Amino acid sequence: MSVENEAHEELNQEAQENQTQENEAQDNNEQEQQEAASEANSDEFRDKFVRLYAEFENYRRRTNQERLDLIASANAGLLKDMLSVLDDFDRAVANNEKLEDIEALREGFKLIQNKFKQILLSKGLKEMEAKGQAFDSDLHEAIANIPAPEEALKGKVVDDVEKGYYLNDKVLRYAKVVVGQ
Repeated sequence: MSVENEAHEELNQEAQENQTQENEAQDNNEQEQQEAASEANSDEFRDKFVRLYAEFENYRRRTNQERLDLIASANAGLLKDMLSVLDDFDRAVANNEKLEDIEALREGFKLIQNKFKQILLSKGLKEMEAKGQAFDSDLHEAIANIPAPEEALKGKVVDDVEKGYYLNDKVLRYAKVVVGQ
């Protein structure tokens, strides 16, 4: 019986070894399948990333180009509107070379000035009222201080040297003023 037991043990041992080898082979096969699936998944994510990155780069280039185009043509509307004022000045100079009536000349230039102001107003430009107002460093630039001619003008703007302007309610140019002390 011992030969039989030994043979039986050998068979059991061989069967266990075969089972272990089969399990290892199956584990290796599963691991290879997982690696292949993981690699395929990684390739898919890499492809998505590359496509998304390329799409973002195209978006960035397109918006930069649109911004450059907008900046290049931003003043086109204003300049087109101002061409009519330039034409008026050209006509005024040509018609007034031998003009002896100074009053007609003044009237012509006042008309051109009003047209020019209306164009600027339509684009959002407004004059800043400074004279008689309290000095405000957010709106005014003091270029001189003088003794106030009246007590009521102390700390207030006495004179406008250069007008200030708003563009759409933001200060475009600060008023240069003389302040009473």
